[in-house]
Amino acid sequence: MHLAAQILVALVALLHVWFLVLEMFLWDKPLGRKTFGSTAEFAASTKVLAANQGLYNGFLAAGLAWGLLLGGDASAGGRSVQVFFLACVIVAGVFGAATASRKILFVQALPAVIALACVLAA
Repeated sequence: MHLAAQILVALVALLHVWFLVLEMFLWDKPLGRKTFGSTAEFAASTKVLAANQGLYNGFLAAGLAWGLLLGGDASAGGRSVQVFFLACVIVAGVFGAATASRKILFVQALPAVIALACVLAA
């Protein structure tokens, strides 16, 4: 598979590791509150929910990393794993944009769409 496609998949995975960190560890800290535009009170009352959400982002990152480790070759299964987890990221991004913030469409879904297009084209 093309190196560019694998780099894009890795970048999407790293984005989701960052989302995990923001939601699980920084949610109620100044950077987390600034990132999500929340108050200290809101962050404190939703910290457990955010940590749960962060964990799911970690699962997406882990799935993409698994796909990368298997390789981009269809016979090794890596391509299928990458396609599945990129599709999951896209669905999560579209849902997040529809229910929480339109910004999620550009921060989460768009990078995954670009990576998926490159994986499928390779």
